[in-house]
Amino acid sequence: MDFALTEEQEMIRDLARKFAREVIAPKAAEVDAKAEFPHDIVSQARELGLMNINVPDEFGGTGGTVLDLILVAEQLGWGCSGIGLAILLNNLASDPINVAANEAQRKKYFGKLAEGFGAYALTEPGAGSDASAIKTRAEKKGKEWVINGQKIWISNASVAEFFVVFAKTDPAQRSHGITAFLIDRGTRGLSVGKPLAKMGQKASPACEIFFEDVVLADSQRLGPENEGFKIAMKVFDRSRPMVGAMATGVAQRALDEAVGYAKERLAFGKPIIEQEGIGFKIAEMGMRAEAARLLSRRAAWLKDRGENNTLAASYAKAFGSDTAMWAATEAAQIFGGYGYSKEYPPEKLMRDAKVMQIYEGTNEIQRLIMSRRLSRG
Repeated sequence: MDFALTEEQEMIRDLARKFAREVIAPKAAEVDAKAEFPHDIVSQARELGLMNINVPDEFGGTGGTVLDLILVAEQLGWGCSGIGLAILLNNLASDPINVAANEAQRKKYFGKLAEGFGAYALTEPGAGSDASAIKTRAEKKGKEWVINGQKIWISNASVAEFFVVFAKTDPAQRSHGITAFLIDRGTRGLSVGKPLAKMGQKASPACEIFFEDVVLADSQRLGPENEGFKIAMKVFDRSRPMVGAMATGVAQRALDEAVGYAKERLAFGKPIIEQEGIGFKIAEMGMRAEAARLLSRRAAWLKDRGENNTLAASYAKAFGSDTAMWAATEAAQIFGGYGYSKEYPPEKLMRDAKVMQIYEGTNEIQRLIMSRRLSRG
């Protein structure tokens, strides 16, 4: 087993690292305070090839692997996971196109991603962890579909030019009765609500989407009828390692900030990093961050090899996000009273980390997936 990155992988990682430290990190607090989409920063990331990593190069993307994506995600997460999310969410919109689109759809929607944005619309007010319980309805009438319903917490919806939407086409079949559609912004009957107020990751706005008698041609169906749930699950196998990697970046940032502070802060006549209670916290932060890094890389590696990575993806997502939240909390503790202040990094890291334990399948759902997979032997 070889843990070394290729020269090309090191280059894209280093490019993302430089961008995170020189462009993202200095603007992170300002963007967070304004809770606005960071168009300028995202445009720079697009120009550098850090954005549409999963989009094939013939359609204007990077044509990278899942491992390429998570190498970038970790570095952007270090700079600011909210800004990183705003940059990387086009990959979530491109994943279902990679998985299920026909050639005409690939040409049209990858083309939109080359210059603009897409959004992935699955979650509903009454269907988060239980994706099979969605109620948005798509009824076939002749050669067209009519969609009615609502989505919520759809990241980047405020800037998206199209949406990958999952709707019930056969309600009696639950997960076996869901179909995916590609819906352009501006379609009659589709409306996007204002960005919802969030605790963290404010650079990536999340909105409600409403569908009122939205009429679609069958050519806008993505993949086979009633196969939408399978598409969504295949996307999660690609997106969950990305979340795990971005969370690893947050954990690493918490570690770096804690080490820097603990080396300068004096107590009882010496730097607090020399106090066993603090030094052990930092040791644990380093160990867990490295474990999270390896889990996300292995999940991506398996996917790139064409192997089943569902269990590995759940490991990476759950452990990575739990580690990010724990490490951010420990960093705040090490900073003491300053850790509770908006003037220092741990406060924002804590707010940003929390949602990672929730989106892309809560960590409770990840553990359910793990237990079911492991019980098969």
